[in-house]
Amino acid sequence: MMLTDVLAQTLKVTAFVAVMMIAVEYLNVLTRGTWARTLAASRSRQYLLAVLLGATPGCLGAFAVVALYSHRMVSFGALVAAMIATSGDEAFVMLALFPWTAVPMMAGLALVGWAAGIATDLLLPVPAGAGEHGFELHEEDDCECFPGAHILDQLREPSVARGSLAFATLVFLAVLASGSVLAPSSMWLRCILLGLGAFSLFVILTVPDHFLEAHLWRHVVLQHVPRIFVWTAGALLLTEVAMKVWPEATPSTTTHWIVLAGASLLGLIPESGPHLLFVTLFEQGLVPLSTLVASSIVQDGHGTLPLLAYSRSDFLKVKAINLVVGLAIGAALMALGS
Repeated sequence: MMLTDVLAQTLKVTAFVAVMMIAVEYLNVLTRGTWARTLAASRSRQYLLAVLLGATPGCLGAFAVVALYSHRMVSFGALVAAMIATSGDEAFVMLALFPWTAVPMMAGLALVGWAAGIATDLLLPVPAGAGEHGFELHEEDDCECFPGAHILDQLREPSVARGSLAFATLVFLAVLASGSVLAPSSMWLRCILLGLGAFSLFVILTVPDHFLEAHLWRHVVLQHVPRIFVWTAGALLLTEVAMKVWPEATPSTTTHWIVLAGASLLGLIPESGPHLLFVTLFEQGLVPLSTLVASSIVQDGHGTLPLLAYSRSDFLKVKAINLVVGLAIGAALMALGS
């Protein structure tokens, strides 16, 4: 793969991720609070809430569970369940690169998280933090997501952020509709992405300036998109190097076990990005599914960063449990030949 091909693939993945993140961000704010309080009313609902939030692509679901945990609304086991279920921003990339594998795998992570959460509360009861408001997370402002009569005023004099996002989304839709970035056999995926892109354009054109600036521009575009671009480009380049030095024959069993252990340990880093290396290696067929699953279980994007600020001991406990579960599940899948 030439550098131009790496750049093209990186731009494609970043664009896919951006439109999906805009849609998730909008829906997250639109439904804020009403369902969370209902689901958190019982322990079984807490686990359901945790894995649903964790399985949501991106960091917002994990942040929400940490917020609930810091306010004593969910148990420590529910927190563990969410962090096992989440794959951070890498979930967006997996959905863009291999959706038929990513969707069932993410469902499996949710089931593993559910079981691990229940086991954690049974075997290792850990009370919530000492203070109900010991660490105050960023909570979304109340937002009128569709301001009605003010929409035309916003469009007559659009901000730089709104104009830039609208233009970029229109380019994305035009390129996607042309069929130049997806194979003809991926028509269903193109239709889904066209729908997501159209919805993202609707969001960009209609949300009030505060929502657009705070949630879409500063959070998605300035915070996440550059990181996704850099890590995706780096992972693709590293994959190219690995493909040149990796033997043409199937790597040895010993090599697979070493990579599995390395992927799990790398997952301890509370950051989105490093896991993309194993996403791209799996997409190229260089590592088995077991390695991808183990890495996905242990890593949680940067969902645990707020937890690190809230309670370092709880952070270490969550990461330790995730590492044990990830190694166990990964080893079992590898032993079964996956």
